[in-house]
Amino acid sequence: MIKFDNIKKTFRRTEVLKGLNLDINKGDRIALVGSNGAGKTTMIRCLLGEYTYEGQVLVNGKCPRTERELVLKDIGFVPQLPPPLKMLVGQLIEFSASLCDADPKEMISVLERLGLSFDELKARPFVKLSGGQKQKLLISIALGRNAKILILDEPAANLDPEARHIFFQLLAEKKDDVVMLISSHRLDEVAALVNRVIEMDQGIVILDDCVEDSVELDSVLQSEIKIKRADEAFAKAIKAWNFESDGGMLWHGQVAGPDRLRFLGVLSRYAAILQDIHMEEQKND
Repeated sequence: MIKFDNIKKTFRRTEVLKGLNLDINKGDRIALVGSNGAGKTTMIRCLLGEYTYEGQVLVNGKCPRTERELVLKDIGFVPQLPPPLKMLVGQLIEFSASLCDADPKEMISVLERLGLSFDELKARPFVKLSGGQKQKLLISIALGRNAKILILDEPAANLDPEARHIFFQLLAEKKDDVVMLISSHRLDEVAALVNRVIEMDQGIVILDDCVEDSVELDSVLQSEIKIKRADEAFAKAIKAWNFESDGGMLWHGQVAGPDRLRFLGVLSRYAAILQDIHMEEQKND
C-alpha cells in the first residue's frame, strides 16, 4: 500500500533521510521506533506530501505530492504537535468530516469515549484547548472516519492514563481493518497492537522485524546480536536476558516468542551501536 523508494531529505545541509527504502503492505500494523532525530517524523511528513524530497513515495500507487487530496482521503493522521488552529471545535469537526465524507457523529462519539463533552467544547477555539484536549480531538477526527491508513506520530504523548487506555482500546477495535503506522518512544505501549517493528537511526531503517499476530507460548527465538563497538551499558542490559558473548561484539542467546517486542524495546535504546540483529523462531520440543 505504501512504498518509499530511496527517499532523501535535507534540511539546511543536514541529511535527515539518507536513501530510505521501505514497503508497507496491507495488514501491517507497525511500531516505528528510534531516538529523537532518527528521521521518523520527517518520513511521516514525506508520506503526507508536506515535504519535497528526492526519490519516490507512493500510497496505493499515488504520489502524495501531486495527488495529495486523493491520498489524504484514505489517511487518518494524528500529529506529534497540534496545529495552531483558531477554528471552533464544532466547526473543525464538521469541516474535517466534510473533507473525507465522514459522519461527524462518529468523531463526536470517539471524543466522548475519550472523556470530553462535545457540547461543552463545540463553541471553543481549538487553539484555546489544553494539550490533552487538543490531542483527544485530533485522535477523534482521525479515528472517527473510515480511513484505510492510520498514521499516528506519538499519539498518546499528552493523554492521561485513563485516556491512554481508551485510546489503545479504540485502536485495537480497528486493527483488523486498517494499516497502522505508530511512531512511539514506548514500544511496550503498542506491543499488543502491532505485528511489525521498524527502527530508524540517522535516516535509515536499521531494524525491520515482523511479529506473528499469535505467537505460541512455547516458541523460542534463537538470536544473534552484532554491535559496532563495546558498550558497558549494553553488555549489562543484554546479560540480563542471559545472552553471552565470545568477545564483546557478538552476542548469542534465546528470547521467548511472547517476549520479542519487549526485547526489541530494550535493543532500541542502543540503536547507535547496533550493527546486525538476527532472530530465528524455533519451537521447543
